[in-house]
Amino acid sequence: MSDAYLYEAIRTPRGRGKPDGSLHSIKPISLVTGLMRELQARHQIDTALIDDVLLGCVTPVGDQGANIARIAALAAGWDCKVAGVQLNRFCASGLDAVNLAAQKVRSGWDDLVVAGGVESMSRVPPGADGGAWSLDPETSLLTGYVPPCISADLIATLDDCQREQLDAYALRSQQRAAAARAAGRLRAVVPVRDQNGVPVLAEDECLKPATSLEALASLKPSFDAYGESGFDSVALRQHPRLERLRHPHTAGNAGVNADGAALALVGSKAAGSRLGLEPRARIVAAAVTGADPLLMLAGAASAARKALKKAGLPINAISLFEVHEAFAAVVLRFVRELDIAEDKVNVNGGAIALGDAPGATGCMLVSTLLDELEARRLRYGLVAMGVGGGIGIATIIERL
Repeated sequence: MSDAYLYEAIRTPRGRGKPDGSLHSIKPISLVTGLMRELQARHQIDTALIDDVLLGCVTPVGDQGANIARIAALAAGWDCKVAGVQLNRFCASGLDAVNLAAQKVRSGWDDLVVAGGVESMSRVPPGADGGAWSLDPETSLLTGYVPPCISADLIATLDDCQREQLDAYALRSQQRAAAARAAGRLRAVVPVRDQNGVPVLAEDECLKPATSLEALASLKPSFDAYGESGFDSVALRQHPRLERLRHPHTAGNAGVNADGAALALVGSKAAGSRLGLEPRARIVAAAVTGADPLLMLAGAASAARKALKKAGLPINAISLFEVHEAFAAVVLRFVRELDIAEDKVNVNGGAIALGDAPGATGCMLVSTLLDELEARRLRYGLVAMGVGGGIGIATIIERL
């Protein structure tokens, strides 16, 4: 088996995932084609050498439906031999695309793959694609369905996370993201331009650097109404020792809906040599696992352990962690479960500050991790995500 290498990882800025967000006027396919053209121009790539494009998209309907990966490659003017496929592993879709690209390269069946994802939450709202899990009462009953926000509040209740702890973590995310942006450490960001080449958005829009603990404390719980609609009862039936489900997550300590796209160039050593490129990192190992669907966002730790076992590495070999900030309690549980220092985790902030573009976020985390490993001259980093349905996913990369 040959190794799989990361040659490049870039992303758009994250725009607010609402109709008043700066990227609402930009079609999802344009977010992707802008990055494709940048990737090609930056490295003078002969696109006929690219075997496949794998794009995550969590809600693949409307503007971002109909195999956006293949259509984007054509719209970007890439060689018609470049294939493409859209995939959906909920919010881990962008990371899964990178992992699958690495597997294709390591198997020897492909030599050069572009992987990433896209999501325009301002144009295609969450849930627009339907699905039996949440919409079919029979399936919902059989699977014990609750929305992710109730899962997060259940994790906070079980772990006795107080509102003050969650807000303190959210503030750190904002502060770290603001410091990273001010210092120019978010190097993977490629500005979005309209069809006339006019800049539309050059930096992440969701960030609120003036956030304070007082402002966070003033926010009302966001998800108590979901609980009152019956989902609290579903959770408590499986956890009867709990007297009630607390709802400490708010708009300030939960991930922000965002628009954005990300791409990574994954290939073999020989493919890089043909392009005259030096690899930036090696994809060491990846893992995916199922988890309790009621605690669906808690699967990141088990996936991280599985990836570490596959890599033959102890956890103390990992210098930096990027953990999906869907909700503050999710990251705090990951830190406790793996007994790691919080100053190694999400050192440039996460989705609470920067936003979550579900189809793209996983690949965005890879780009953030790669840039920071290079900036600090560290060796190993790990991306981990716990996502809808009870899925954990993790990826370990080695800076070269």
